[in-house]
Amino acid sequence: MKSLSVAVDIGGTFTDLLAFDAETGEIHQAKCLSTPPDFATGVLDGVRKATLDLKGVESFVHGSTVAINTAIERTGAQTALIVTRGTRDVYQIARGNRPESYNILFQRAEPLAPPSLTFEINQRTTAWGEAIVPFDEAQAKEVAQQVLGRKVDAIAICFLHSYQDPTDEARMAEIIRGIDATKFITTSHEISRKSGEYERISTTVLNAYIGPRTSRYISNLENLLANDGFRGRLLIMQSNGGLMSADSAKRVPVAMMESGPVGGVIAAAQISSNLGYENSIAFDMGGTTAKTSLVHGREPNVAEGYYIGGYASGQPAMMPVVDIVEVGTGGGSIAWIDQVGALKVGPHSAGAAPGPICYGRGGTKLTVTDANVILGSIGTDSFLGGEMLLDRDAALSAAQALGKPLGLDAVATARSVVEIAIAKMSLTVRGVSVEHGFDPRDFVMVGMGGGGPIHAVAIARQLHIPTVIIPVLPSHFSAFGMLMSDIRHDYVRTHLVAFPKLKFDELENIFADMLDEARAMLTTERVSKDAAMFQRYLDLRYEGQEFSIKVPVSAEEITAGALKTIRARFDSIHDRNFGHAAPDEPLEMVNVRLSARGVRNKMQMPAIKTGGKIAPRTIRKVCLDSADRFEDCPVYARATLFAAAEIEGSALIEEYGSTTVMFRGDRAKISETGEIIIELGAAQ
Repeated sequence: MKSLSVAVDIGGTFTDLLAFDAETGEIHQAKCLSTPPDFATGVLDGVRKATLDLKGVESFVHGSTVAINTAIERTGAQTALIVTRGTRDVYQIARGNRPESYNILFQRAEPLAPPSLTFEINQRTTAWGEAIVPFDEAQAKEVAQQVLGRKVDAIAICFLHSYQDPTDEARMAEIIRGIDATKFITTSHEISRKSGEYERISTTVLNAYIGPRTSRYISNLENLLANDGFRGRLLIMQSNGGLMSADSAKRVPVAMMESGPVGGVIAAAQISSNLGYENSIAFDMGGTTAKTSLVHGREPNVAEGYYIGGYASGQPAMMPVVDIVEVGTGGGSIAWIDQVGALKVGPHSAGAAPGPICYGRGGTKLTVTDANVILGSIGTDSFLGGEMLLDRDAALSAAQALGKPLGLDAVATARSVVEIAIAKMSLTVRGVSVEHGFDPRDFVMVGMGGGGPIHAVAIARQLHIPTVIIPVLPSHFSAFGMLMSDIRHDYVRTHLVAFPKLKFDELENIFADMLDEARAMLTTERVSKDAAMFQRYLDLRYEGQEFSIKVPVSAEEITAGALKTIRARFDSIHDRNFGHAAPDEPLEMVNVRLSARGVRNKMQMPAIKTGGKIAPRTIRKVCLDSADRFEDCPVYARATLFAAAEIEGSALIEEYGSTTVMFRGDRAKISETGEIIIELGAAQ
């Protein structure tokens, strides 16, 4: 019987694999250098390093950056766009706002489907789905021939108000497939049935643009795994924190834009909740970037749309995504001096090839990892459990050369690089907390990724966060989160109506249609009826407002027409989020939402042993303060720590893939399931 669940997260520098055996409770882990551009090879490297037999694997969960990299690097397919006549310029005009008001060189995002490949169809419906101009079948066939004559690889179809009635879009796609079935075709109603013409077009084009490359990658991965004997379910991590089948990912790859980092946020929410903390800040530092996300009330914050490449000049995607803020500061981020002689860190990264100088793989530019090796935070003979020996002398030489124009020696340069990185990452944490009205002192920080535990305590000190949690397997935590995730699909329908005039029988019919679609999808993904769960929401707002609030409702409340109950819940949520409510102001409903989950068996961390003595494995000279002085610091092996054990003061706790750094005055206690809980300043 198959009992293994495997998760693989591909990062810019390392590919992480984690496997859990449900029968024995055994955990397998592996970390390999990523293998761009053929990342699937790195996946198999991890499988072989962990000595896994894929014949015994029930599910294989995968998170990848291939979709978002394709969009950001603009290496996708040549894409045509077909729209309603009269809306040809919507995609180019975009929104009328100017995010960078004083930037005279400001440029909007360049469309992924150019005007020369934008075509119009004779058809038009109203915002209520009524046909004004009937679909012109003959003209549509002519346009299809024109599009295919331009030798495009992907086609996006987005008709005005098709979120109400998708019939014309579906017919247009059918006509094109009847002529050439090899093209990657995306219709907007398959992606989102929500109003917002520019965002719908952008999301549809984005899906088509990345579709051919992403679907080829997934198909290649399926074939490679099958050749090694895998016969289980291949699941792909989505941006919304759930999983989907490989077939769904090939059809809607835009849903997997943030599939890698999201897993860590899901796991952080679960782990902090298990330890009794309501609110947490997930902080993940990898080889290329550092990422942070806020968890409030034990639930990750999910945004209903975001921008690929940043708000100012990125491509909008109308998809639910766990709200993550990134900064180009990872272990491989390169230190450099700008034109005015200031020391900078990132956003450029040494990546996996050549990597940091200390890796000895041809790197020539000082990185954050090199700086930590110089300062002693990372051991030269204990990195990756001793699998990779690090060259500190080479890093010292590079730091000496970089710091010379600044009048800094090698150690002072390394210290400066680390402090700049910490300052940049602290600003990112502020971006998800203080800038959203949350006090970081009310949260715990969960430090994960290969570099997260090294810097989490220093960042927490700057923001006065009192507690830092270092989870078990921190360097594999995104993969760990994938093993804790459910299959999930989100559905939305725009239905604008004054709230007091809402007809609940119509609302029940809308939910019934979405439930039928959701159940059919979960069935194709082998989810049993007992494992299927559904949550209903209404998007409500005060009349005259632009933005709405997602309000959970129950099936019983819909059946009973519980207007007052739903209204009171909206006011309560508005008051909690914004500090005020207006119970007497009229409301309107904008969208109807359904979240469908297929609940999976979750990986659970076993209790660790208790009792015994703890003692440092060795003593290492480490520079932990801005005075650039080295002090004797005890180094503990995490595997030797037992439940309820305590460590006080400056210390390093090493494990496979990461090192936790503590400072003078800190106190760490080991939980029953092995997490390191650090109370800042508790030992003073």
